[in-house]
Amino acid sequence: MLIRLGTRGSLLARWQADWTADALRKLGYQVEIVAIKTSGDLYQDGPITNIGAPGAFTKEIQRALLDRTIDIAVHSLKDLPTESVDGLCLGAVPERGPHRDVFVSRTATTIDELPEGSVIGTGSLRRRTQILHRFGNRFRVEDVRGNVETRLRKLDEGQVQALILAEAGLVRLGFADRISSFLEPPDFLPAVGQGALGIEIRKDDSSTAIAVAAINDSPTFDAVCAERALLQTLQGGCLAPIGAFGRQENHRLSLHGRILSTDGSKMYEKTFSADSDESPQSLGIRLAKELLKDGADAIIEQLRK
Repeated sequence: MLIRLGTRGSLLARWQADWTADALRKLGYQVEIVAIKTSGDLYQDGPITNIGAPGAFTKEIQRALLDRTIDIAVHSLKDLPTESVDGLCLGAVPERGPHRDVFVSRTATTIDELPEGSVIGTGSLRRRTQILHRFGNRFRVEDVRGNVETRLRKLDEGQVQALILAEAGLVRLGFADRISSFLEPPDFLPAVGQGALGIEIRKDDSSTAIAVAAINDSPTFDAVCAERALLQTLQGGCLAPIGAFGRQENHRLSLHGRILSTDGSKMYEKTFSADSDESPQSLGIRLAKELLKDGADAIIEQLRK
């Protein structure tokens, strides 16, 4: 059986595609990798929020999946919008990789050691607001776009004094030695689905569903489903300042979620564990509703303006 695998063309996306292809080949499948340009790849100037609607890194790949140009789409799960696309579904989520944010600097080991007024680069509103919430105006937080290599070059050239990046990207591309320190939960929560791969398929493709099910990791799948249900219920979109992390604790699924105002002055967060008969999606919805009740609804309303 030949499986055509669609992916973005960046180095990190190709790593993810190659990993998935190798896993399927070990199971006896033939895999052809098809690189697809996305809006997010074509737009490299300014904040990612300027691109517009969610799906900047996924829509073209999903279109190719619906057109049957490819059979599976491999996404960074944090880039995959929670809004379902008719005819498509999440077929598998392999075991989650490194999930944390990391601090990268040539002059400081930790973010706490960074001198006041230093410029920290990040393309993420979630990371920006968590820095603002914890440190106030101690640092300047500026938008930095581009692939991992581009961001590291800007650091090396002195355009910024530090970067906040995803641990997974640095590790997978061989830049783990650039990590100065880890930004651990609960101080810094990762994005929904961070560190996980999402393998999307057509709902009517039972043969491919069977193939990808063999590389699914059930604990990871449940955790990210809870995170994505939280995000969808909050209706903040994948670019909103929302962090979440689900994991198995004492044989129960635990979910920690938070949302911050854009200036970092307000933060609402909770940690819930699933009841014995509760689905991951129900857990995420329940936590989101509590955050909205506490005051997160005002933040969501502001984001929509």
